[in-house]
Amino acid sequence: MVSVVQGCPLGCAYCIRHTYGLWDAARPVALMSDAQAVRQLVAHRYFRPHHTPLQIFNRATDPFLPRVREHLFAVLEDLDGRGLTNHVLVITRAVVHRADCERLNRLAGLKVTVLFTYSGIEDPRIEPYPSAVAARSMRLATEYGGGEEGARRYRTVFYWRPLVPGLNDTPEMLARAADLSRHADAAVFTGLFYRDEIAEYYRAHGLPEPYQGTARRKIVPETLEQRVLAAFAQRPPGSPPLFRKTSCAVSYAHGLPDYNGHYGIRELCDICPAVQLGRCTRAHRVPTDTQLRQAAASLPEANGLRILDVTDRAAIVDGLPDEQPRYYLQHRFGFQIHDAGHPHLHRRHGRARIGWMSEPDEQETRA
Repeated sequence: MVSVVQGCPLGCAYCIRHTYGLWDAARPVALMSDAQAVRQLVAHRYFRPHHTPLQIFNRATDPFLPRVREHLFAVLEDLDGRGLTNHVLVITRAVVHRADCERLNRLAGLKVTVLFTYSGIEDPRIEPYPSAVAARSMRLATEYGGGEEGARRYRTVFYWRPLVPGLNDTPEMLARAADLSRHADAAVFTGLFYRDEIAEYYRAHGLPEPYQGTARRKIVPETLEQRVLAAFAQRPPGSPPLFRKTSCAVSYAHGLPDYNGHYGIRELCDICPAVQLGRCTRAHRVPTDTQLRQAAASLPEANGLRILDVTDRAAIVDGLPDEQPRYYLQHRFGFQIHDAGHPHLHRRHGRARIGWMSEPDEQETRA
């Protein structure tokens, strides 16, 4: 992830910047030059040319803000000029112009996906910047014909988030989102990161709290997911598919198997189109203990790695200090790597317990 521009004026109350101590940074500021950022990225031990998926300016700003846009294209064009073909995810809710589409389409090697964040939240205290902007930008970007470069090279995803019960889940809102999703190459839905810092902000500003507790993972209640799937089932045949995982939507849009290897978690795949299931089936390879250890050997922070189990679903590990070496291994093999300290439970992979019926055995499914 390249996050060397920090600061955003859009003011979404649920922004993850609360957890980084950057909420008050409303003016985007570059921490280093774009060229220096790219040099540090490609020299990093976690970076693998043509393989590591990248996110550009998605953590602490919006890449299409007027003060950020040129930084975005400087980084993209530098990476593309190096002949790289990595996935690059660009997440925005801001204005995208036709000139931006033309510039994106001139990138010859990078597999660029623009994910348009849309929530449909109408309470300006929580989301003062209207979702309609992202909806218009998405339609423009998807309808762009490619110009002199021919076919459109970049892909678009309807990024429906955060879904919050009682805030943006009326039948009318769900139907509107389902209709909007038809103007993208794929769609993905997800819930709210409701961390302690965000809850404190809500309470301090008298905002209605969406949940009674906070959670490490995104909250997507079971009944909300069921209603989302039902709404999308009403779309006309041939509509872009809906996915539960961002990497699944991105990979599908480029005609490739999921680079995160979610195929091992088969209950995630029951809404995937057959063509994508075929791609992921053919790509699915279960790494051996030896292969995992050899790949981790180049990472000093992975010296304490312990491999507890490897199944067709995932490798269960512990002893890693944080998420980064786990992500490295996951992307290295295109296979799920799970931390035993934060188990992924059946049917709510990567989701918080809030809003789900208790499992009889709160352990990771190994079958």
